[in-house]
Amino acid sequence: MVLALVLVGIVVTEIVRPKPLDWRPSYTATATTPFGCYVLFNELGQLFPQEHIVSVNNSVYETLAYRDSQKHSSYIFINNTVGFDPEETRELLDYVSDGNEIFIAATSFGAVLSDTLKIEMKSFYTVKEDTVTLGLTNKAFSKDRFYYTRGLYKTHFRNVDTLNTIILGHLSYSEEGNFLEQESNTVEKKTEANFIKVRFGKGYFYLNATPQAYTNYYMLGANKDYVGHTLSYLGDKPVYWDNYEKSGRIVINSPLRFVLNQVSLKWAYYLCIMGVLLFLIFKAKRQQRIIPVITPLQNASVAFARTVGSLYYQHKDYTDLIGKKINFFLEFVRSHYFLDSNSLNEQNARQLAAKSGKPLAQTKALIELIGHLKNKRNHSEQDLLELTKQITLFKKQ
Repeated sequence: MVLALVLVGIVVTEIVRPKPLDWRPSYTATATTPFGCYVLFNELGQLFPQEHIVSVNNSVYETLAYRDSQKHSSYIFINNTVGFDPEETRELLDYVSDGNEIFIAATSFGAVLSDTLKIEMKSFYTVKEDTVTLGLTNKAFSKDRFYYTRGLYKTHFRNVDTLNTIILGHLSYSEEGNFLEQESNTVEKKTEANFIKVRFGKGYFYLNATPQAYTNYYMLGANKDYVGHTLSYLGDKPVYWDNYEKSGRIVINSPLRFVLNQVSLKWAYYLCIMGVLLFLIFKAKRQQRIIPVITPLQNASVAFARTVGSLYYQHKDYTDLIGKKINFFLEFVRSHYFLDSNSLNEQNARQLAAKSGKPLAQTKALIELIGHLKNKRNHSEQDLLELTKQITLFKKQ
């Protein structure tokens, strides 16, 4: 009982205790964790009130390869890192070159895209978390300062293409406690570019190196204006929100991923599984053929005796009946009294009377009758009746 109470207590404690916060980066539109983008995605309608917001769950190539090049739009990517392959990068570059805009907030933009735009990134790691200050160069926002203390890697742009790039924002931090180098007693305040605008063709790339600023953790604080200021650079046109290049995206690695990604095939698969389970539930019990009802055998001994008796009665074969009765009686004597019945004489009669407890006269009369009938060739009905009467009287207790 004590053990049971302890186990129940452990289970109840695990159920009622508050769940720890999940600090893993997600950046998905449905994630309500600190580093998700649920708040931002639901506020895009306030940032772009006149425009259509489209959540994209496919890859960049699938989305842009068959677009209408005559319609302009903006594409927003927010994740801890983004890595576009050469085909996706080519589609992105063609998309921007046609006069569209792409906003990317990440700490890494992929080797192909970074090489094309001629940008280099650098991150400054410290043992302890320190306050990072973000600011914007635009005169309308230059006096605003936004402070961040958790989850930032102090990532910034080390080199940019100065001919096509405009710095829109900066990051300030204290260069102290770098665990890659020896500790230094000097504290140096550094300011680096973390938000730039890169011209490509007829459009622009807006690259921000601080994606954590767009998560729920900071959007619900005093830093929501930073998100509004940075996204205000996008023009008034439909907005594509990327929900594919995300750290928290649920990826199906099952061989059935194609089936599960198609609504019709997915439901057909689920119905098959449910049908099999129902079949197992209702048909798994032991199956057995119906056991036929077998009528028990009747005791036909009396009927058989009557049939045999009728047969002998019809043939009037008294000699055969008398021979069978004598043989049955002699076998009875051998099996019950252990006497030799091959020779019938006075000595055998005395032994039989002694062992059976019958009067000697009665026993001698039966023996003499048997001897007489054995020597007689033809028998009558009266002989049969007399033999039956004598044997029955001898066997009676």
